[in-house]
Amino acid sequence: MEDNTKIFCIGLNKTGTVSLHEAFLVLGISSVHFISDKGEDIKEIIKNNHESNKKLLEGIEEYRAYSDWSIPSTNMLFKDFDKQYPGSKFILNTRDLEGWLNSREKHVNRIPNLKQLQKQHPDNPWYTIDKESWKIEYDEHHQDVHQYFKGREKELLIFDLSKGDSWEKLCPFLDAEIPKQPFPKSNTAKSLTLTGKIKNKLIKLIKK
Repeated sequence: MEDNTKIFCIGLNKTGTVSLHEAFLVLGISSVHFISDKGEDIKEIIKNNHESNKKLLEGIEEYRAYSDWSIPSTNMLFKDFDKQYPGSKFILNTRDLEGWLNSREKHVNRIPNLKQLQKQHPDNPWYTIDKESWKIEYDEHHQDVHQYFKGREKELLIFDLSKGDSWEKLCPFLDAEIPKQPFPKSNTAKSLTLTGKIKNKLIKLIKK
């Protein structure tokens, strides 16, 4: 794979985006996940670029790999990435529907000041638990991706971390050597629970 080839993770959130981002870094690939090194929200940058008829990555073109970049209204922009950055690699990071719905619900429930944010942003899909609309989003997006890449399956990697997909599947797709270290598994329920326990212990120590 050439050094300037772009890599786009085009799955929805809560499908191993953090782990893939960290995997890219292990492979020596410059990667951005949600927030750029400058502290900018890449979801907003890409959305605004689209609405302004600019190249989608204007302002963040220094990276090679992009994950957690979309909101429901911009999920379809993977097609524009394909046209604007020919020769790119696409990864549909995914997981089973029920597991994804449960993970997304837990994610929403962990958001600080959730009720306040819901009042401030009643139409924001990240702050409301609506499994029916989530299911529609999941089904439509997967159908859209598979339909778009029909006949071009070699240009799309289906990657499911929850089913054990790892370096052995990712590296051949990226023409990269398989690292000796284990594949990153970040932002899992287990790791978040552990983080929460550590935070609680620190709070107790501070109070003492």
